[in-house]
Amino acid sequence: MAFIDTVLEQPSYGWTDGNGELSKPTTGQIFKEFFKRLNVFRDKKNWLSFTSWMMIVGLAIPLCFFIFKFFSFSLLFIAFAYSMIVMGSHGTVWYHRYCTHRAYKFRNPVWRFITQNITLKIIPEEIYVISHHVHHAKSDQPGDPYNAQGGFLYCFLADVNHQPIARNMDEKAYGRCVKLMGHTGQVSNSYAMYQKWGTLANPLRTIGGILLNWGFWYFVFFMIGGHALACTIFGAAGFWAVGVRTFNYEGHGKGEDKRREGTDYNKADMSVNQLWPGYVAGEWHNNHHLYPKSARSGFLPHQLDLAWCYIKLLNLMGGVTEYHDSKKKFLKDYYKPHQETKVLAKPLILETVK
Repeated sequence: MAFIDTVLEQPSYGWTDGNGELSKPTTGQIFKEFFKRLNVFRDKKNWLSFTSWMMIVGLAIPLCFFIFKFFSFSLLFIAFAYSMIVMGSHGTVWYHRYCTHRAYKFRNPVWRFITQNITLKIIPEEIYVISHHVHHAKSDQPGDPYNAQGGFLYCFLADVNHQPIARNMDEKAYGRCVKLMGHTGQVSNSYAMYQKWGTLANPLRTIGGILLNWGFWYFVFFMIGGHALACTIFGAAGFWAVGVRTFNYEGHGKGEDKRREGTDYNKADMSVNQLWPGYVAGEWHNNHHLYPKSARSGFLPHQLDLAWCYIKLLNLMGGVTEYHDSKKKFLKDYYKPHQETKVLAKPLILETVK
C-alpha cells in the first residue's frame, strides 16, 4: 500500500466499512477508542496523545482562576484577543503554512525558534503535521483523519483517535516521516527509539520544551500584569486548544456540501471559506485547499489574512527569505474567469426575463 495509506495508526473501527465507504463509528466506539489511546498504563506509546490532553486539563486551572477570581471585562477582552487572534493566527502561521506545507522559508533557526515559541505551546507538531498531509491527500474520503462526514466527535477527538503515526512502520517508512518533520527543527527519535515510544518526538525533549515555554511565558505575563494577566492568557490558550478541534468539522461543511458559487472555488472537496476563521486566523479554508503551499490564503480584498501579515512582516525584517504567494494565480485562473462568466450571463438573464 502507498505510504500515505499506512502512515497513520488506523482506529479499531477502521477507515472503511465492508463496502469501501467511510466507516462511521458510534459515539460509544469513538469514546472507547479515545480512552484506550489515552491510557499510558496500558501502553506507554500513548504518551504523546496523553500529554496533549493533559495540557488542556492543566490549562483549565488558570481558566478557572480567571473566571472565578480575576474576571474583569478588560481581561475578558485580552482573553478573547489572545485565544482567537494570537493563538489562531499562530496556528496558521506555524503549524499549517510552515510545518506542514513549507509555504515559506526562515533565514535561520533563530527566526524559526521565535515563531515556534511566540505563543504558548499547545499542540505537538508531530500530531498535526503528518496527519495533515494525509488530510490533503484524502480530503473528505475514507482515511481522512478528520473527515467531517464521520460526525462532530469523529473530528473533535481526531488528534487521539486518528492522527497519531502508525506504530509498526518499517525503517524506510519511518525515515520518510522524519524527513517530513526535518525542517521544523524537531530532533526525531532513532528508529530503535521509535519502536520503544511509538513516536517521532522524544518524551523528555518534548515535555521539557513545553515546560520551558510555559514557564517563560508565565513569567513574562506575571511581570506585566501579575497572576491575573498570566491566568487570563493561559486560560485563553486552553480555550483555544479546545475550540480549534472543532474547526475541520465546520470547515468542511459539517459533512455536507455547503460550498457557495463565487466564494468557494475549489471543487475537489467540501472545504468552505468562513468569515470568522478567515478574519481572526487567516484560515480561508477553501482557498487554502486550492493552493495549500501558498503563504497567503486571503486572496480577495475582503479576505483579511493576519497570518500572511506576520509572514510578510518577517520577510520585510529579513527573517523570512522566500515564500509562495498564489494570489495572482488564483485571480487569473479562478476569480477573473468567474467574473467574466457572470458578465456574459447577465444579458442572457435579462433577455430571458423580457
